Amino acid sequence: MSPSHRSRSSQRASVAADAAPPLRIGNTLRALRPYLAEFPGRVALALGLMLAAKGAGVYLPQLLKHLVDRLAPGHGEVITVPLALLFAYGAARFANVLLGELRDVVFGRVAERAQRRSALRVFEHLHALDLDFHLSRRTGGLARDIERGVDGINFLLRFLTFNIVPTLIEIALVAGILWAQYDIRFAVIAFVSVVAYIGFSIWVTEWRTRFVREANESDARANARSVDSLLNYETVKYFGNERFEAQRYDDSMAQWEQATGANRRSLAALNCGQSLIVAGSITAMMWLAATDVIQGHMTTGGFVAVNAYMVQLFVPLNFLGFVYREIRRALTDMQKMFGLLAQPSKIVDAPAAKTLQARRARVSFEQVSFGYSPARRILDGISFEIPEGGKLAIVGASGGGKSTIARLLFRFYDPDAGRVCINGEDLRGLTQDSLRRLIGVVPQDTVLFNDTIAYNIGYGRPDASRAEIERAARAAHLDGFIAQLPEGYETRVGERGLKVSGGEKQRIAIARALLKDPPILILDEATSSLDSTAEAAILGALREATERRTTLVIAHRLSTITDADQILVLDQGRIVERGTHEGLLAENAAYAKLWNLQLRERVAQRAVEVPA
Repeated sequence: MSPSHRSRSSQRASVAADAAPPLRIGNTLRALRPYLAEFPGRVALALGLMLAAKGAGVYLPQLLKHLVDRLAPGHGEVITVPLALLFAYGAARFANVLLGELRDVVFGRVAERAQRRSALRVFEHLHALDLDFHLSRRTGGLARDIERGVDGINFLLRFLTFNIVPTLIEIALVAGILWAQYDIRFAVIAFVSVVAYIGFSIWVTEWRTRFVREANESDARANARSVDSLLNYETVKYFGNERFEAQRYDDSMAQWEQATGANRRSLAALNCGQSLIVAGSITAMMWLAATDVIQGHMTTGGFVAVNAYMVQLFVPLNFLGFVYREIRRALTDMQKMFGLLAQPSKIVDAPAAKTLQARRARVSFEQVSFGYSPARRILDGISFEIPEGGKLAIVGASGGGKSTIARLLFRFYDPDAGRVCINGEDLRGLTQDSLRRLIGVVPQDTVLFNDTIAYNIGYGRPDASRAEIERAARAAHLDGFIAQLPEGYETRVGERGLKVSGGEKQRIAIARALLKDPPILILDEATSSLDSTAEAAILGALREATERRTTLVIAHRLSTITDADQILVLDQGRIVERGTHEGLLAENAAYAKLWNLQLRERVAQRAVEVPA
């Protein structure tokens, strides 16, 4: 990829990260509404259970009040009345817990389905985005954004619905009970203390948010660096840069440590302030209640009930700072995840895109020009045609645009000018799915899934039988290697295929393409990782595979394309020569120079391998 392309990609990633609109709770709930609408009955039942649980909780201090009053000296009721109140108190407390647990069980399915649906939606959208987007993103950071966004959905649904809203309802009920049963002064103290508590918690939490954000950003950077370093384990070892990688990782962790320390200290300040407000409020309420008891305006049971109500109010509020902070963080995490959904793809199907199905295909490039950035044009007026079953090879210096032609044919990008067609149909008028089903690719840099050899070959056609997988392996001359492995086709290839050699990876890629059995085959330096012996074996298989397919070969080794129907020589994005192998040699121009240069290199290599 050119420097200008990388620059444009990194700028696009930065803009995409910052361009996502800030989420608000209302907007977020509207975004989640389709997932909640999937289980309307469960949502309604969960809300009903939540209200019943709160009702039982608010009634508990009333039962406690009556119980204390009935146990006070001077009451002549038989023992059955206090016993009945004791059982009622125990039943109400159990009902409060039971209803809360039932609420969680009922609503859990809703939250989990919302997480699943939203994660799937983002995953599908990421696969629909263009190659340029993925070349500019760190996979580790992207995976962490999705993970945190999904967790944020779960937190927001559970805590907003079953913590914030019920707490507000409970505050209103308690204030109303205190006002109705005792005195407006009790309701005022309760209201003022709650407002002070909430205001202080939100103010301090807003101040603390930057420390949480810095800790999260440092954590994401450290995670992305660790993933990037471990994926490039061999490169790190080649250059002996273990200490360098460790230092980069430790730098990110040091920033995380500093931000986390500041976060911890600010949390201590939050907790101390909250405790001061709680202690002051309960002291004021108890002083007022004790005065009323002494003056005979309130019973001992009433004193106990007031204390119970204040404690009951501040127990959920005690988590308010945590819940508010986590809701803010959940909104931020969801902003990043939904921001990915807002990221448009540059390559999209046209509204009336056709589905192309064909067993034979003709490929044509018509005056195609393309550049990864306006400052640098990669292809300039390229025209050629590959007839049905034909084989065309493209050669030239690195950076001349050979692989770009393959990317345009696969529609990873659209040309800036001109048309790329299959059977006369402009690719921009076809669905991407039907287009890519017609094309098989053997890339220069084969990356395998961390799974078995059978899985990686079968990836070319997931519904293929084991016999078809083994037949493709034989066609790619891979069966001999597999037979030597203790676990055979069930041998795991490791992360990105690091447990197999470059030649073996390439043969797996060839087998995978043969299993797909497409009418168009792209060979992008398909034998670049093979030695001379393996290359000779593979060339026979590739020639068989290309006999009945329209084939585009991007080649560095000219010996692999001598049978091509037409060879294009590319230089600075232009076709400078075209013809057959023999015809181009006869012209004694650019192609002939490349051929003679590689011929001398092979002779020199054989002289080194076979000493005199």
